[in-house]
Amino acid sequence: MMKTNALRCFLAVLAAFAAVLCPALADDAKPQLSVQLSFDRPLDASMAPFIAAISRGMFAAEGLSVSTEFVGGSPEAIARVSSGASEFAFVDINELIRFRSKADAVPVKAVFVLFNQSPYAFVVRKSRGIRALSDIAGKTVGVAESDLSIRLWPALAKQSGIKPSSLKMYRMSAAVREPILSAGQVDAVAGFSYLSAVNLRDRGVPAADLAVLRYNDYGCEAYGFAVIVNPAFAASKPDAVKGFVRAAISGTHFSIRSPEAATGDVVSRMDGGIHDLELERLRTVISDNILTGEVRRNGIGGVDPARLERSIDQIGEDYQFHKRPTATDIFDDSFLPPVGGRLIN
Repeated sequence: MMKTNALRCFLAVLAAFAAVLCPALADDAKPQLSVQLSFDRPLDASMAPFIAAISRGMFAAEGLSVSTEFVGGSPEAIARVSSGASEFAFVDINELIRFRSKADAVPVKAVFVLFNQSPYAFVVRKSRGIRALSDIAGKTVGVAESDLSIRLWPALAKQSGIKPSSLKMYRMSAAVREPILSAGQVDAVAGFSYLSAVNLRDRGVPAADLAVLRYNDYGCEAYGFAVIVNPAFAASKPDAVKGFVRAAISGTHFSIRSPEAATGDVVSRMDGGIHDLELERLRTVISDNILTGEVRRNGIGGVDPARLERSIDQIGEDYQFHKRPTATDIFDDSFLPPVGGRLIN
């Protein structure tokens, strides 16, 4: 009996000692909360911060099991979050602004902005006489049916003193946007800089003949892609939303620090993905859209409310709001960690 009691005491002490030395074992035993993250387009390296956070256990460390799905555009992704079919989505914040202006809109908000600058751009052939935005008047620009960037063209034109109607638009499907420019059927295409510009280089268009005219370089105030959350989920599980944001920030840090590895995480999930092409895409996104001066000063994930208000006014140049949303209707900063945890150097 004494030996049995001694053995029990020894095992109890050993278990307590193991719990102190290995708290991660206890954490691993905790149930993971399953959530779904919707992307508004097929997988590419612009999504690397989230894919890396999934692949490398950053979401799991926050108690989250994140599944992904890919849908046909920001409106569809927003609709899924509005209905509760997805807890989170990664969407164009400018489309969220249009959505929130509707009379019956569910009060969906963004909680983390990854793209501090929008990717909206004209990708042009210099050989067609275009080197600056002012040169685009009178030129033929290919515009995909689902393109969101062209919807801010009226505000951009007004900002730059260009008559909006001076642009000749060639409507087409997104699938032929780069081939048509490569073949010389149009002078430029509207779209996202990290998509069209990188894809065109892959098609053999000489880099010296390409120019990327980014909207934000010409007075456009727009932010880009952001994480939105279902409002009922955010209200009932605020700590889960905070954990999601922390993991997204960790994934962003990792993608900036180790772009080759982050690209590998993405390509491993793609059907026929090309590592070098996606690595160039990720580096373009980091330099043009994520790691801006505003982010270096104020940290990643948040917004400047005054700038967001100006961007809403610019959207109103070509969109009739039922009720103009405000910056607080669009973005909720209460789920962000303190600035010290969001700085990227």
